[in-house]
Amino acid sequence: MSDWKSRFKAAAVHLGLSLLVAGGSALLVFGLWYPAPYDQLSGGRELFFLIVSVDVVLGPLITFAVFNRAKPKTELIRDLAIVGLIQLAGLSYGLWTVSLARPVHLVFEVDRFRVVHVVDIDPEALNKTPAGITAMPFTGPTLLALRPIDHGTERLELASAELNGEMISARPDLWLPYEQAQARVLAAGKPVAALQKRYPARTAEIDRAVAATGRSVDQLRSLPLTARKLDWSVLVDAKTAQVVGFLPLDSF
Repeated sequence: MSDWKSRFKAAAVHLGLSLLVAGGSALLVFGLWYPAPYDQLSGGRELFFLIVSVDVVLGPLITFAVFNRAKPKTELIRDLAIVGLIQLAGLSYGLWTVSLARPVHLVFEVDRFRVVHVVDIDPEALNKTPAGITAMPFTGPTLLALRPIDHGTERLELASAELNGEMISARPDLWLPYEQAQARVLAAGKPVAALQKRYPARTAEIDRAVAATGRSVDQLRSLPLTARKLDWSVLVDAKTAQVVGFLPLDSF
């Protein structure tokens, strides 16, 4: 019986340490890589908890299986160290996977916003990133815009690329500082009242989102938002085009 108690105690200690490490990892993932609402838009929440839950559960279970005080001390320490290293390796690989899927930019296109992730960007095109723009930031998504597209050949080329599944918002050679697209953003924006009319059953939800911006309905515009998993709406200031809120409503 004492052997079972010692196994349970060792597994419990390991579980506590694993939860502490998982908590630190969560601060990194949701504090920097997937700040709200990108934890929902980009699927970071599900991916992180899948990886961490497996890692947190398996580590203590293996400790429970290998822990035996009858073993020589050096052998027991070696076994526990191997378990810890395997668990850390698994967590590191998981975090690396999460980092590759992280959102890095919220890009204004012609009439909408689109979330761009690390995996969407061609590494060979990074050298075309305009000066002053960080291609793959680690501190959360930044606001960018696509530069105006020339009529003629370039427009046809980009249309063909989109038909072939290429995301033009992920092309560094087309990026532009968001501030330079202010007029185009405001021209594409629609009154929030249009959303209220389209979703009468969710008026209270829209009103809460508007109130959270600190602005009135007339001081806001809405634009569609396309992400990896969801289609939402972005709320922008009607004068500055500053992004001030999000709504889980499709405004296409």
